[in-house]
Amino acid sequence: MQFNPIPNITFELLPEKAILWGDEKTLIVSDLHIGKGGHFRRNGIAMPQETNTEILWTLSGLLSDKKPERLLLLGDLFHSTYNQDWEHFADMLANFNDLHVELVRGNHDIIPEHHFERSGIKCFDDKVEQGIHFTHEPIEDENARKGYNLCGHIHPAVRLRGAARQYLRLPCFWFAKEMGVMPAFGYFTGTHCIRPAKHDKVFAIAEDQVMEV
Repeated sequence: MQFNPIPNITFELLPEKAILWGDEKTLIVSDLHIGKGGHFRRNGIAMPQETNTEILWTLSGLLSDKKPERLLLLGDLFHSTYNQDWEHFADMLANFNDLHVELVRGNHDIIPEHHFERSGIKCFDDKVEQGIHFTHEPIEDENARKGYNLCGHIHPAVRLRGAARQYLRLPCFWFAKEMGVMPAFGYFTGTHCIRPAKHDKVFAIAEDQVMEV
């Protein structure tokens, strides 16, 4: 599914909850929350290791398939303090030697800087390119925006009504006039049902499809 948030910018919205910015050869993802399972296990709460494995498997598959030159992460790459799940992520990245990785820091990205450095990840508080202002959290103050604001943090979802009064909650891409919000790429992150305005564009993700709703 292709979408133009602003003129001359084309995003391909992927069912894996990522964006391919073809002109910039960039894959954009947000809110992986790698290490969340390890964080809970460290605190005595049983969590399957597969939670982290599925995230890395999906991301690795996208990188192999789409072959971007850059991976742009819009925050909350790693969940809270360091644990061994980081090493699994670092090992996965090592398979893509020519990939440039950039992280716009999120509120959960608190592990020591040297972990990012040894994996070749460049970190930013925010980033502005081609009229897009990339941040982790939405910029509420319109005077602080330096372009169309693309962000994460919210983990947006949309509630759809089906037959027999059944409701389905699906993660989504949410594009308002001045701001777009990406779905959480990670698993076990939770979602927040949004209330889009009349002219907002919402693209729900159902299995292997992206559909406008």
